[in-house]
Amino acid sequence: MSPVRVVSLVPSLTEAVAVSAPGALVAATDWCTHPAGLDVARVGGTKNPAVDRVTALAPDLVIANEEENRQPDLDALRAAGLDVLVTHVRTLPQAFGELDRVLSACGVRTRPRWLDEAEAAWEAPPESDEVRTAVVPVWRRPWMVLGRDTFAGDLLARLGVRTLYADHAERYPRVPLDALRAARPDLVVLPDEPYRFTADDGPEAFPGIPCALLSGRHLTWYGPSLTEAPEVLGRAVRAAHV
Repeated sequence: MSPVRVVSLVPSLTEAVAVSAPGALVAATDWCTHPAGLDVARVGGTKNPAVDRVTALAPDLVIANEEENRQPDLDALRAAGLDVLVTHVRTLPQAFGELDRVLSACGVRTRPRWLDEAEAAWEAPPESDEVRTAVVPVWRRPWMVLGRDTFAGDLLARLGVRTLYADHAERYPRVPLDALRAARPDLVVLPDEPYRFTADDGPEAFPGIPCALLSGRHLTWYGPSLTEAPEVLGRAVRAAHV
């Protein structure tokens, strides 16, 4: 049986397929940085994939995500006759379910060990002494934060961090900086993607509030990084300082 030829338009799924079905990937986006040294064709960004390049590769399957990829691009790929699998991930349990679905579609017949290890790691994440409230910016200029119904927000909640805008009507609301400060969070969580917050770019906007600089890959990717995410994220939250 010939292996399934896959194009991935989602960085976390690229990593999951690459380590679980070696040789299946024929192309990925320019933002697919893991695993290191991945040698496949590149087809542009997640928001602007080169549909003609993907089509020319004639893959058996294109894997995408309803949040990371644009519907017009997915429609164009389907119109070209390609099979497109779109994941929907808002919670950790959904992530595990979608990973099983994707890997099965990519020809993986035995559940990979890393997926079992990831589920085990999240069954008993690092305990928190108290629930802390947090503002979680994902962009600045303008400031945008985690709102309702997000995968990253679900992970943080499991680590004892409740996002202040978890009940907002929007999933990624734009909130003026003054309002973020006035919300008086216990903590500001600053991931390094999609906006690359650093020690010199982000904390200065929240004087007097402890800031946690987090790995965006561990906070927003659903793939092999989930095995170490509870420890990596928990450690960063505990290390938050003014």
